[in-house]
Amino acid sequence: MEMSSKTRAEEPSTDPPPVIPELPEDIIVDILARAPRCYYPTLSLVSKYIKSLVSSTEIYSRQSSLGCTEHCLYVVLYDIDNSVNRCYILRRKANGNSRLVLVPSLSSLPCGKRFVVLGSRIYVVGRMKNYCTLIAKSNVLTIDCRSHTVQHLPGVRIPYTANENLADIIDGRIYIVGYFDLKKVMVRLVVMAGKIYMRNSKNSFVYEPGEGIWKMDEKLSLEMWKDACVVDEVLYYYNWVKRSIRTYDPNERCWGVLKGMEEFLQERSGWLEIEMVSYGGRLGLVFLEGEEKSRKIWCAEVSLERRQGGEIWGKVEWCDHVLTGNFSIMKPLDVMV
Repeated sequence: MEMSSKTRAEEPSTDPPPVIPELPEDIIVDILARAPRCYYPTLSLVSKYIKSLVSSTEIYSRQSSLGCTEHCLYVVLYDIDNSVNRCYILRRKANGNSRLVLVPSLSSLPCGKRFVVLGSRIYVVGRMKNYCTLIAKSNVLTIDCRSHTVQHLPGVRIPYTANENLADIIDGRIYIVGYFDLKKVMVRLVVMAGKIYMRNSKNSFVYEPGEGIWKMDEKLSLEMWKDACVVDEVLYYYNWVKRSIRTYDPNERCWGVLKGMEEFLQERSGWLEIEMVSYGGRLGLVFLEGEEKSRKIWCAEVSLERRQGGEIWGKVEWCDHVLTGNFSIMKPLDVMV
């Protein structure tokens, strides 16, 4: 019996080796912080411990100190069936495919379209129909995209106007534009070269914070731009009549067309909606096609090149079907986390 017991004791263990080596936690965090974010969903499957680390605020702080922050695309969609805004994040898989994933803690956001980004935070400005308990204290919310938590800014209230407020950011400050004239509906606001540009149903206007005066911009007024974005101080918008992406350079004060996109746009003539966003120095497209209840949402990333003569050319780097459902596109947002 003693020999048998001794033999069993000397037999090699058949238990699998530990998945995580015995390393100090700060070293593990340092290693994970250097990994591309597209690998985080896979890393989360390793263990509950690793899952807690890749979703912690500590790893985001470490990434920031290492200079390993990334551009992440968030998309706010209006869920038509449930009458609520929901926030999704674009997940790029290691194999190159993409999909929109619902952020559980951001599955019920205020109705409206006034979302602006500053650093790793999204600010929600203005009317909040389904956040009544917070409106008493503030009608500005902040979303921390490192922890996906929502807070109101105490003591900050934006006066309600006859129309929805518009908002954007200049030099770290949020500028909010409100208006009371129902006949002059402002449909879009963008910032270029430190100036605010806004359009109503007839004309475009420019506002320079240092002067505090609105002026009409005749060149920008030549086209009825909307749902636009700005990349490297150039405005981009989709012209539904000409079925092209139009550009406006405020320095040259001239309109143009984004070259190299003709075939891509022709193949996708069935769009119902399209929104654009500056995405890490490139042009991000979020568009919707299909019928009610089974609408398909697509995302695409377009690299930009200015060639001799001033023409701007675009190249579609990737385009994926990322979600299906009964949605309307509210706002795509480029967040640094």
